Amino acid sequence: MKILVTGATGFIGSALMERLAKDPRYQVVGTTRKNLSHDPQGPLIRVKDMEGPEETDWTLALRKVDVLIHTAGRAHILHDKSPDPLALFRKVNVDGACLLARQAALAGVRRFIFLSSIGVHGTRTQRPLTENSTLHPASPYAISKVEAEQGLRRIAKKTGMELVIIRPPLVYGPNAPGNFGRLLDAVAKSLPLPLASVHTNRRSFIAMDNLTDFITLCMEHPNAANETFLIADGEDLSTRALIQKLGKALGKKPRLLPFPPRILEKAAAIFGRKDLAEKLLDSFQIDIGKARTRLNWTPPLSLDEALAITAQGHFGTRKPDSHGSPGPSVQE
Repeated sequence: MKILVTGATGFIGSALMERLAKDPRYQVVGTTRKNLSHDPQGPLIRVKDMEGPEETDWTLALRKVDVLIHTAGRAHILHDKSPDPLALFRKVNVDGACLLARQAALAGVRRFIFLSSIGVHGTRTQRPLTENSTLHPASPYAISKVEAEQGLRRIAKKTGMELVIIRPPLVYGPNAPGNFGRLLDAVAKSLPLPLASVHTNRRSFIAMDNLTDFITLCMEHPNAANETFLIADGEDLSTRALIQKLGKALGKKPRLLPFPPRILEKAAAIFGRKDLAEKLLDSFQIDIGKARTRLNWTPPLSLDEALAITAQGHFGTRKPDSHGSPGPSVQE
């Protein structure tokens, strides 16, 4: 079976390429918009930047492909200075994805797997989300993901190409970018964190190994065709509990200081970081019952096991005092 992974040098794409390359059942090809002097994860095909003025031609990459996994796209960008962020998100995440899907269907691709985002449901929950929960995108990025899902469904219905939509929450693993990577660095350096009192919220996450395991299952499982799935580790944590587990994984005792959440929320608003306060203080839970029952899927790694792997690998290629990549993981 030939598999195409778009965004093959990104955080999720590179991990997926590495996993699939180890399985002799698959011939794996990836696409990237970067000029690379080497390709450690396998065959890479350079494609035109999806933000460019011309449409991307995927013909070479799509040759004899059975399953396409679309991880490429414009991610949420902190302090985006674009004059019209939504227009740019739509160009890449909606128009770009739909163009790829149409070309994929013409090329005979059997199944198209789309990495969407749990952010299509909003930024906080009062009860765990399911696939039937109301869509409430609260950012240009999330809006573009909703519109991409809608466009891809229309194309799949018209062409007969199977579509699988996956909505993960924040994805973590070694060298995780964005807020998770910064939090891991802060715990590793024993920086004071004013989050000891944030112990009643509950948030869902997914480890990279669990995400790639689920994607791999969706490549062939007959019950995944034309379905949408919400996935997570299946173990929800408060912010304080997450930091404590990170400390245990790193062999560090976190410096947690008690501050009332309301004060933290007000302080974040003053400094223009209301979005960060939501991620630290609010609940955001996911029910993965559909993935468990329809696909008989169980996350292969427990949260503790995944955090241990994350801690061990996080500083293997970069120092603890680095802030790493500025780019976010899914739903950051």
